[in-house]
Amino acid sequence: MILTGKEDLRVQKTMEAIQSNFHDLILEKDYEAITVKELCERARINKKTFYTYYETLDDLLLEMQIMISSEYSEIIKDYTLKDLDKYIRAFFEFSEAKGEFYEKITCGGSYSHIREQMIRKVNNNRDYYPELQKLPKDTQVIVRTFLAESLLSIYRKWIEGGKCVPLEEIIALTTELLTNGVKKYMN
Repeated sequence: MILTGKEDLRVQKTMEAIQSNFHDLILEKDYEAITVKELCERARINKKTFYTYYETLDDLLLEMQIMISSEYSEIIKDYTLKDLDKYIRAFFEFSEAKGEFYEKITCGGSYSHIREQMIRKVNNNRDYYPELQKLPKDTQVIVRTFLAESLLSIYRKWIEGGKCVPLEEIIALTTELLTNGVKKYMN
């Protein structure tokens, strides 16, 4: 349940306890090892309360990813293909600011099925890259896929490598690689 701020204070506190404790559990262990029972004990709620808001832990994780995706989508909403450098910088800076929790759910293997839903949410939330609109639909999809998958792959490798390349350098390298890969579409 994504909070609007208009909920009863008890509901807000319950949701914050669920999300905060789930966040902490993800940082401590693999997703598959987390149970509703353990989450409820930590959040100091009963299981019935959890199931009032979520059917499964996947639903909770998806909701948290949607909240993150929505925040990111808001940042990049006005970017076009000509702003690819800003888009790449925003992605890395946003990701870095979100910290280890974000890294785990974005790069961890066990989150892939939920992560795909998060990626679709970001991609479906905006009609980005209007420069591509003149191209056939299939070509648009391929270019968008290239950009999204390449950016995520570079980010994952950077995380897996322990962020040995400084943030500014990885942003510059990624920008150079992706910009040259899409240069002909920037007119």
